[in-house]
Parts: sequence; C-alpha cells; structure tokens
Amino acid sequence: MYTKQNLKQDLEMMGLLSTDTIMIHSSMKSIGNVEGGADTVIDALMEYFSEGLLMTPAHTWAQMSETYSVFDPIREPACVGIIPNLFLKRTGVVRSLHPTHSIAAFGKAAVSYIQGEENCTTPCTPGGCWDRLREIEAKILLVGVTHIRNTFIHSVEEVYEVPERLTAMPTSFQIKMPEGGLKEVKMHRHYNPYTAHISEAYDKLEQAFYDTGAAKKGHFGDAECILCDAKAIFEITGRILERELNCLIDREEIPQEWWSNHIS
Repeated sequence: MYTKQNLKQDLEMMGLLSTDTIMIHSSMKSIGNVEGGADTVIDALMEYFSEGLLMTPAHTWAQMSETYSVFDPIREPACVGIIPNLFLKRTGVVRSLHPTHSIAAFGKAAVSYIQGEENCTTPCTPGGCWDRLREIEAKILLVGVTHIRNTFIHSVEEVYEVPERLTAMPTSFQIKMPEGGLKEVKMHRHYNPYTAHISEAYDKLEQAFYDTGAAKKGHFGDAECILCDAKAIFEITGRILERELNCLIDREEIPQEWWSNHIS
C-alpha cells in the first residue's frame, strides 16, 4: 500500500520541483492501493507543488449538449475521473469558465491564469488556457494514461488549423457567471467525419516525443507515467504537422524521418 510520502518520492524521482507548473491527467485505478485513496493522492500533489501551479482538466464535454447547455462551474461534475472531481472541492482550487474544456487550478497565479475562458469559441482556443501551457513552460504528467488523454495536443492542432477537427456550426451554451447571471457563448465542438474521438490518434506521436526528449517515462505508485514538456510537445507536433497537416488521421504511423533530425 502506498503512502503520501511514497507518492511524493515518486514525483521527486521524476525530477519534478515544488515550484513547477504542471497539468495532470490521471487514472486513479492505475495508481494502485493508496492509504486514504484518492484524497491522499490529491494531498500529495497539493503539498508537493505547494510553491507552483497545479492543474487538472475539469472537462464537461461528455454531458454538455444542445439540450443540456447551462454550465455551472460550481456544481457541474467533471467527466474525467475521480481525482479532478475531488480536486475541484478543495479549498483554494479555482475553475475556468470554459463550458466543455475547463481547467481546475491551485497555487501560484491560479486565478489570473484561468481568466477569460468564457470567451473561447472552440475547445482549446489559441491563446486560451490550454494553448498557453507552452508559454508558461508547464509540464504535463500523464498518470496511467497515454497521449489519448493529452488535451494539450488538441490545442496544437487548433493553432495549426488542422482541418476536420471542429463542427461547422457552433453550439450555444450558457455559463453561470460568478457575479450572477448567464453569459451566452457559441462554441464549435470537436468533430471528425472518420473517428468519434480525434485524440485516439495522438499515441502515434509517442515515439517522436520520447526520441526528441519532449517526454520521458516515470511512475507514480503502480501507474506508468509520461512526463511531458509542453513547449517541446508543441514544437515537435508542429514540425510533424508541417510535413502533412492531417497526418495523424490520414496515416497509420508517422515516418521517423519527420522527427529524427530533432533528436536530443
């Protein structure tokens, strides 16, 4: 059984610092048997990154729709697992106002970082919270999950305007604002005519990230982890997309020579 201290030691072994800015995608089941369960996991993360900025996705894309269209950031649960949902309830954690791809944040400059997401018109709008992970030199830790869950790659595709990623027509949502009242937004949602989940193609980038040093392996409890540098992920993905903009959907695998010149 893992203790809070065991989990903190795993973070240290991955070379992470208390001052880091980090986005964590997680599978609680993959971590194994933890004394105190998911709450202990959250305790370990919040204590370890006490001098930094700790974030998790707080997505609601699975439930938000044309008929279920009012997003209440205080009460709406996330559709991405137990750790984000418990994290949202912690004192000091704030949530962005994006109706489908919100972020939960705690720590250094958390409030200022999440501002403005109620003005987004796509899931990972350029200049929004997801895109700016690279600008603030964030790290992305995938705990027991792969790049299929790496939302940041959606933001890279949006910057590069990859075709067949968004609905032609927007969906109308209403956001419950902190000061009261509702703000109406129109948002294009993820869509591709050939696959229900675009992100299932993102694992095709895994070897490119390892070879170039944009990502490395680690562990957290029983979970196999992938620790990514957001800026490097953006650069390597961008170089690949520049070769062939829709390659992640159109190709079964990405040719190694497309990134081999950038191996660290």
